[in-house]
Amino acid sequence: MSFITRIAPVALATAFLATPALTDEQHFPLQSYRVGPYAAGGTGFFGGFIDYLNLINTRDGGVNGVKLSWSEGETEYEVEKGVEVYQRLKSNPGIAAWNPLSVGIAYAMIDGVAADKTPLITINHGRTDTTDGRVFPYVFPLLLNPYSETSGIVNYIATKEGGHEALKGKKIAVLYHGSPYGKETIPIYDLLAEKYGFELVQIEVPHPGNEQGAQWLQIRREQPDYVVLRGWGVMNPVALTTAQRNGFPVDRIIGNVWSNSEEDVRPAGDAAIGYTAITTQASGNQYPVLQEITKTVYDAGKGNLSDPARIGSVYHNLGIVNGILNVEAVRIAQAKFGNRTLTGDEVRWGFEHLQLSPARVKELGAENLFHSINVTWDNHEGEGYVTFQQWDGQKWNVVSDWIAPDWALLRPIIEASSEAYAKEKGLPIRTRAEAEAAVSN
Repeated sequence: MSFITRIAPVALATAFLATPALTDEQHFPLQSYRVGPYAAGGTGFFGGFIDYLNLINTRDGGVNGVKLSWSEGETEYEVEKGVEVYQRLKSNPGIAAWNPLSVGIAYAMIDGVAADKTPLITINHGRTDTTDGRVFPYVFPLLLNPYSETSGIVNYIATKEGGHEALKGKKIAVLYHGSPYGKETIPIYDLLAEKYGFELVQIEVPHPGNEQGAQWLQIRREQPDYVVLRGWGVMNPVALTTAQRNGFPVDRIIGNVWSNSEEDVRPAGDAAIGYTAITTQASGNQYPVLQEITKTVYDAGKGNLSDPARIGSVYHNLGIVNGILNVEAVRIAQAKFGNRTLTGDEVRWGFEHLQLSPARVKELGAENLFHSINVTWDNHEGEGYVTFQQWDGQKWNVVSDWIAPDWALLRPIIEASSEAYAKEKGLPIRTRAEAEAAVSN
């Protein structure tokens, strides 16, 4: 997400890029970012999302006859612009869900979407305690929340060391982006360090992360066994090149889920070879759904990426997986409420029943692209499975099995936080019966 990619002229319209939303369509308002320091992530993710919506419309005629539409507002990854786009686009009829791909924008929308009764999807990011659907019925940190990501990274390091017992006495440094996103995991790293007995150093890199000399001098002095890179945008390749200059071995750097793209490693050149990062979905274009998108969408001149070479890249594939999850939530909700344009609350019900088995994932052409997911009314993440990939200079290669977080440890922390939020805001804590019954038209 570190450098601005070439963008087709049509993509530079800052007001709307739209397929008009009609009352007989299901609409997705997109708070995208195609310009600015994080444009590579935005163009890849939203490009993949739109490509999947286009596939469903072109190949299937929509979801059970209901066409999918979208409008797009440029945010440049800035909270104020994201909120403005939200206020401007929320009047579109038939809104299914919001997908801002921004922690700051998502935080700013939590109260609004609850009032609007429209789902907010924060795939692989967002506020951790929104995993608790008892308190946050309209927010869905699908696939991975920041705490389960942290637990997954520590569990992976433990596998490399021979077990959790071997973490005792080790030293781990966390290099984090100086933003709400970057700071989200500070307390959970503290907790895991206490539990497993490793020494912990947490070091902030101010936004956007172009200068890291002082931070890596500190790492050089501390001599940690591992560095976890919790980066974003330009911070990631700068970290890898600065680590090389300071003699820190790249195979001891573990990237988080927003430090795992081709745009994060290619600018670093040889300094990135051997770098490992967590991921919720594989890269590559060999999966049947990717082949379908190439054939049905790109060969017909409808592809959203300006550079087709990015098909199958990390962010493009994440956008496609996000598209699958959104569309399947609509499909599941239609099975209960009818094959028509749904209300936001009905789509919320669909997300709360988003249970895709490995067999269903295979039917969707996404076998091995991502893990199966099992969202429930009170667990809005799913199961938090992750895998790890290593960069060989040309492509990412999966180097681990699927790894689960420590839910026994994490769930009580999440519930304590969400219950405190509910008390502060005067919100009720839902029961299962209330979740099933609370669907407004």
